Amino acid sequence: MAKLKTKPGSKKAGRKIETGKALDRSPSHLLHRALQLALDIYAEETGPDAVTQRQYAVLAAVAAHEGLTQTDLVRSTGIDRSTLADLVARMIGKTLLARQRSTADARANTVSLTEAGRAALEAAKPKVAAADARILKLLPTRKRDAFLGVLRDMGRVAEAMADADDSEPKQKKKKKAKPAKPAKAAKPLKLTKAARAPKAPKPARSAAKPAKIAKAAAKPAKTAAKPAKTPKPAKAAKTPAAKIAKVKKPKKAPALAPA
Repeated sequence: MAKLKTKPGSKKAGRKIETGKALDRSPSHLLHRALQLALDIYAEETGPDAVTQRQYAVLAAVAAHEGLTQTDLVRSTGIDRSTLADLVARMIGKTLLARQRSTADARANTVSLTEAGRAALEAAKPKVAAADARILKLLPTRKRDAFLGVLRDMGRVAEAMADADDSEPKQKKKKKAKPAKPAKAAKPLKLTKAARAPKAPKPARSAAKPAKIAKAAAKPAKTAAKPAKTPKPAKAAKTPAAKIAKVKKPKKAPALAPA
């Protein structure tokens, strides 16, 4: 990767140098870069079909101590509990490990190497040794032992911290006391009805509304009552004698035919 060209004394060059100095004093950054380099060398030496670096660590730890529980593997490999549980499950699926109930603790499971797991471990050993040799060759001979000693010391510290966490009784985390809120200013007391100032009386209306005139007086009186109707004369009863018989008209005689 080509380096960026910057003029000496420029602002960009100054920022680059200051950033480099800060990272050179950062253990986390330096360890991350060293780990990335080691993993790249491991992948080159073992090839794509070999077990990963973490899988190799699990296989080597189980081979050294048969019947380890997953908690024991967390301490010996330094892999966190959740990651290790997933890793062991996948290795069991690949038939590299076998799981069985612990005889010492019925609540725990132990793992052991299968024939396939032992074969994978033996095949990876020389390749891992070649990768480790390449990493150490990057350092001067006089610094290699000191380098390994520092790494071992950090590993022991990590193991001791894990043991301390497991030995401490699980206690609920106490909630941090929240800072006291500033006291609110007292609200002014409400005045009682007696203490309140009397309300000004409403102004009297100028004039009362005129009284409504009664509807009877408003409507004009009727002039006169309607005249009574005269009764009709009763009809005379019809009698059979009074009926006039209808006279039937005589029929005309038929005309005689001429002789």
